[in-house]
Amino acid sequence: MDTASVPTASVLAGLSGPGENRAWSSLPQVTSSKLLVVGIGGTTRAGSSTERALDLALRDCAERGLSTLRLGGEFLAALPHYTPGVPLTDVQQGLIGIVRRADAVILASPSYHGGLSGLLKNALDTLEELSGDERPYLDGRAVGCIVTAYGWQAGGTVLTGLRASAHALRGWPTPYGAVINTLETPLRDPQVPASVATALGRVSEQVGEFARHFHAGTSRVRQAPATIAPRVAVGA
Repeated sequence: MDTASVPTASVLAGLSGPGENRAWSSLPQVTSSKLLVVGIGGTTRAGSSTERALDLALRDCAERGLSTLRLGGEFLAALPHYTPGVPLTDVQQGLIGIVRRADAVILASPSYHGGLSGLLKNALDTLEELSGDERPYLDGRAVGCIVTAYGWQAGGTVLTGLRASAHALRGWPTPYGAVINTLETPLRDPQVPASVATALGRVSEQVGEFARHFHAGTSRVRQAPATIAPRVAVGA
């Protein structure tokens, strides 16, 4: 894949790999030979449980040989409210260009009163700008879903909402979605609970597996002969 397909933008917020901080004016370099997983999520609070969970999943993806990029809480907070028909800002253009480049996406949201965060919903709304693409919205991309919640009930409803949004955007939610109950397993300590590591690893594993299979499938289609044998009529 050609990294030149990643558009430049003069103002981009919160672009980083796990554990990295980048200036708003820089785009990370994506290794052209690797598939790209873009993580979108977080809150306005630095080091939130949601963003840490997303980082852990992306780190697992990187260990599986994938390129990763996080659009975290800082980025989402700087993203203007999406209004159809209004010219896009550089930050919005950056989101669109990066998701267009992505081979898979991981969405991470806290549970706010039983629903996903407004920051993440605004980012998903902005993806309406991909509707006219040859590969519209999140078509052909695995979508991993991660939810952090202070209790099990809210986590389940938000996970359902994330899956519904991914379906509406023509994405392919992975069979497994991770719900982290921070009441029982807080993510403040350096040591990650084994149950959380297992859940996030399962999401990243399925995201990577789907991305590789889909990429291999589209490559075979591109390499197929241009001419197709004529169909033989029934009874001929």
